Amino acid sequence: MGVDSLGYVAFNVSAFDKWRDLLVKVFGMEARARANSDALDFRLDEYHHRISLYPTGEDSVAVIGWEVGCPDRLEALVADLRARGVDVNAGSRALCDERKVKTVYHYTCPMIGCPTEIYYGPLVSNTPLAPGRGVAGYKTGALGLGHVVFWVKDLPASLAFYREVMGFDISDYIAWDDNDAVFLHCNPRHHTLALMAEAEGRPAGAFQHLMVESTSLDDVGYGYDIVRDLGIPVAIEPGKHSNDHMQSFYLKSPSGFWIEYGFGGREIGPDWEIKNYDQPMLWGHRMVGA
Repeated sequence: MGVDSLGYVAFNVSAFDKWRDLLVKVFGMEARARANSDALDFRLDEYHHRISLYPTGEDSVAVIGWEVGCPDRLEALVADLRARGVDVNAGSRALCDERKVKTVYHYTCPMIGCPTEIYYGPLVSNTPLAPGRGVAGYKTGALGLGHVVFWVKDLPASLAFYREVMGFDISDYIAWDDNDAVFLHCNPRHHTLALMAEAEGRPAGAFQHLMVESTSLDDVGYGYDIVRDLGIPVAIEPGKHSNDHMQSFYLKSPSGFWIEYGFGGREIGPDWEIKNYDQPMLWGHRMVGA
């Protein structure tokens, strides 16, 4: 039981035009307008969309969407959440149409405090992707959109919730400086979720970053050049992670949180061993300004 992948994310944004340019020009996503709405959806694979932007004048996570592979398992997850006191509500037909899914439920994550949806039956587009720039594509499919990282107040309780209820397993741990993080997988992607203990300036519930993984290291390199040429702030320089071996860099989005653009992440296999690392990088990944 539990979820199978990160299906979609949506953001409330104040700098809407800057966000649109970022997703199209840097990541090569296809912008898809909505009828009778100022919101924009962004496609990067066969799904109708994976990312949505709402021009609300504020900056926050509008929703995190977790995909479940079949309706029976979705209903079982809903029942488990409700049995644990989580107020889970069925999404309206209008919400299903907006998300482009067959069935959706929504609630607030009791550990993170983030608006959350669990769903079944995503719409697949049979038309070719029209990328905003020439890109080879993204590593998605059964691995989902990528990964998300949040700070939490109670790391042990949050870990227990995502393992026991949401169906995640531990990939590994990293503790460095004043950071304490656990990495979790729900499919072969090394991690779809990472949870970090809150610290000064990093409050519980705050969103740290979204990662999307390219199928081409060159695309990541070209993206880095575009970011520098456009004057988009870089948070962490190119490097390679110690745990998942992702080669990536991090940029600062117009909303302040980060986006990691990566390539070559490891996948979890049947003989995976959980390890505890003392730094997040093998090489590079230097903080800008540090």
